[in-house]
Amino acid sequence: MSTLWDTTGSDVVKALSSERRSAGALAFGLALTLVVVTDQQSVEEAEAAATAAAAAHPCRLLMVIRRHVEAPDPRLDAEVLIGGRLGPGEAVVMRMYGRLALHAESVTLPLLAPDAPVVTWWHDAPPEKIAYDPLGVFADRRITDVARCADPMAALEQRANDYAPGDTDLAWTRTTNWRSLIAAAFDSVTGRPTSAVVSGPRTPPSALLVGWLRSRLGIDVTLNEARGKEISSVTLKLDDGREVKLERADNRSATLSLPDQGQRTQPLASRDLGDLLAEEVRRLDDDEVYAESLGAWTGIEGLSKQSPFRTHIWRDPAQEKAAEPDPPESPHGSTTPPADAPAAGSDQSSGNSSSPGEAEQSDEQPAEAGADQG
Repeated sequence: MSTLWDTTGSDVVKALSSERRSAGALAFGLALTLVVVTDQQSVEEAEAAATAAAAAHPCRLLMVIRRHVEAPDPRLDAEVLIGGRLGPGEAVVMRMYGRLALHAESVTLPLLAPDAPVVTWWHDAPPEKIAYDPLGVFADRRITDVARCADPMAALEQRANDYAPGDTDLAWTRTTNWRSLIAAAFDSVTGRPTSAVVSGPRTPPSALLVGWLRSRLGIDVTLNEARGKEISSVTLKLDDGREVKLERADNRSATLSLPDQGQRTQPLASRDLGDLLAEEVRRLDDDEVYAESLGAWTGIEGLSKQSPFRTHIWRDPAQEKAAEPDPPESPHGSTTPPADAPAAGSDQSSGNSSSPGEAEQSDEQPAEAGADQG
């Protein structure tokens, strides 16, 4: 392992080449480059999940840790590992400070494995628009997790508005076992579904499961909100009056009830983050079923027909913060302010100096008002 402090992107590239030669990995087969975007607080969880995915799929793992964007001086610290704690492949952990964190692609692009697909995973609240983040623009597959957002359901709506082929979300992956068991149930059922009810909390996995049933079966599907953190049951009514029901029994199994066949116990274990990520990394093509399910829930049609290409849109959080309008001034009803008003050009309530616009207003006040304020 090589550890580089206050380094440059060129030195990181050289260190990776040196480590590969030392490990005899010049001909190491890489299936893809996995770029993981996270913050310092979530590094441990992100590393554990990425290690599980890297163990299942040989890849070059690039960990982008954005720290202290407001720091006055840009800085890069990096670790380069071959077959170390982050799995059997190659890994580079980069901690970026200051403005460098807004330009992470300048360090990441030279480290991509040649002629290999790129998958970017945000283990954090995803960008409002993926085009705002160049780490998503150059990726072939983009994995988000709306569960990390303050309002997951609103974030799911935004993922539909910003969708492009190649996008996916771990909320969709969390429904895989439910979808598999429901689909397999109809191998031995002759009736045709006419309606369905999904019982569970109003969360993105429940919403996407409702969307999947709507898009696949073309029937009316409702969400019956229930307590808990996970989906509790799915009931499908058939045209002959009978029903198929899949109901969670515990955190490892579910009970499947079929017409004339009684009940069966099916495995339905809750999976950890590493298993979810490994499943998504396994697929490198567009997930059209996810797009149709997302569109069926949000009411947005034709998501899978969108252009897969994005153009990077530069967005500077510092400039946006500076451009925020000042709070409106409270009117006093006359030119002369009250006796206890603060002096012109000051803002005692916030502790901040006045804006240029406020200074101009002060200059335009009558001289008598200025004298009273003094």
